[in-house]
Amino acid sequence: MPPATRRQTGSSAASGAASLAWQDAAPAPVVLVSGPEDLLAERAVDRVIELARQQDPDTEVTRLDAGEYARGTLGVVTSPSLFDEARLVVVDGVERGTDDLMTDALAYLLAPVPEVVLVLRHGGGQRGKKLLDGLRRANVPTVQCDLVKKDADKTAFVGAELRRAGRRAEPAAVRALVDAVGSDLRGLAAACGQLVADSVGVISAAAVERYYGGRVEASGFHVADAALDGDPGRAVALLRHALATGVDPVPLVAALAAKLRVLAKVAATRGRGQDAVRALGLAPWQVERAVRDLARWTPEGLAEAITAVAQADAEVKGQSRDPQFAVERAVLRVASASR
Repeated sequence: MPPATRRQTGSSAASGAASLAWQDAAPAPVVLVSGPEDLLAERAVDRVIELARQQDPDTEVTRLDAGEYARGTLGVVTSPSLFDEARLVVVDGVERGTDDLMTDALAYLLAPVPEVVLVLRHGGGQRGKKLLDGLRRANVPTVQCDLVKKDADKTAFVGAELRRAGRRAEPAAVRALVDAVGSDLRGLAAACGQLVADSVGVISAAAVERYYGGRVEASGFHVADAALDGDPGRAVALLRHALATGVDPVPLVAALAAKLRVLAKVAATRGRGQDAVRALGLAPWQVERAVRDLARWTPEGLAEAITAVAQADAEVKGQSRDPQFAVERAVLRVASASR
């Protein structure tokens, strides 16, 4: 296999330390995989390993736990072997690494070993800042794996997952899937895999309903939808079903808050043109729905609902002895605030 320095191609080589998506991760003398989204980080590391083994099937892979690292280990696992095999070393958990790891990794940066790819996985935080600064100064390719929080990003993730599998889904099916399991990226990936395996053709909303209907109907977002629609009876019925099936009050309040934030953001762009709407980072269907929903809301009602949810958020996080009552009261206050 050619020396590791020759394998830095494409966007990694051109952009140096510029952030890369996990799909663009590639072997290089040193690669940093940074950020708290574990699923994307795992995929980035797996991709680097896969590409290295495509170039040399005999590439030896070694994994080290940064939290248990002992001085000199990096030198041992990267030292030339008898048969000069290509090697790839993955150091997991750099954010909790020992002082010895930080010292050895900084020293390694000064003289990376030929035929070796070193992948450093940092989950976020300030631990290891000196090493991170050194990696940036060395223009090490950096794969950024931030948490996926926005519904628009989750929707894009589902679409990308299905395209990777050679499949498509109706927009309504994607929305339903994000509503059902969208709080967890790993869960979304697993759900996409199940739908791909158990259905044919374009994935429909009916297919999502068949597999995840119970979760969709009891999800926090459906409770929030009913409350924002001004339907207290349905909202409370869905809420009690969700609580009875083990849903925690905290994400239920978070769903209410997320829906109200979208309404408030879209309301603030009224009369400011499409550029202001696009700057919100919302999916088109979210904007369309918010515009429809705002027809039932006055500014005063929206402020009242936001205040009710803020109070409930504090209560379900420790300020109330009865979190379930707190979230039910918030649902009723939101429903009554909708005109």
